[in-house]
Amino acid sequence: MIPRFDRVERVAHWTTAALFGVLMLTGAVLYAGPFSAMFGRRELFRQVHVYAGILLPLPVLLGAAGRWGAQLRSDAGRINRWTRDDARWFRRRNRARPGRVDVGKFNAGQKLNASFFAGAVVVMLATGLMLRWPNPFSNDLRTGATFVHDWFAFGIWMAVLGHIYFAIRDPVALGGMTRGTVTPYWARTERPAWYREMTGEQSERLEGRTPR
Repeated sequence: MIPRFDRVERVAHWTTAALFGVLMLTGAVLYAGPFSAMFGRRELFRQVHVYAGILLPLPVLLGAAGRWGAQLRSDAGRINRWTRDDARWFRRRNRARPGRVDVGKFNAGQKLNASFFAGAVVVMLATGLMLRWPNPFSNDLRTGATFVHDWFAFGIWMAVLGHIYFAIRDPVALGGMTRGTVTPYWARTERPAWYREMTGEQSERLEGRTPR
């Protein structure tokens, strides 16, 4: 088995996922009238929603701090680096032909997804704070914050559901985030550039040809 995510990364991921789940469910109760009527105790849900939102950035920030976060910081750097192979990945016909896309530890879809969530956390936290403590802000700013907060919430629902769907479709990749390891076969076929990095194999990539 090939190590993919260390314990710090896994704890940060699942803690963040749990906070996202709390925010999505409490947000649905606060936003949708039928849910509010069904559950009641709107003020309790509002408080839980606010404090879960404030805590949301902490798992990743704490995970990346100190010596224990070296791999998390390294993977964040990988996500921020885009290559020509990432551009090729977006063309479905390239993904269907082995050897056409030399994928690293994260494919282009995962990089895009992670970038969206990172931006969404910042936007949702900023607009959420404006809505929770509105007094310093004008009516126009509060109205704009409400609009942005609601539409980003919709986007987050779509992204989370898509993330879960793709995770279920690829149990080996999901195992990388639960157990921390993946099989050599998965790494070699799905992440060939990362597989060579981890095993020290030399690249023999040719257009239309898979690495041995």
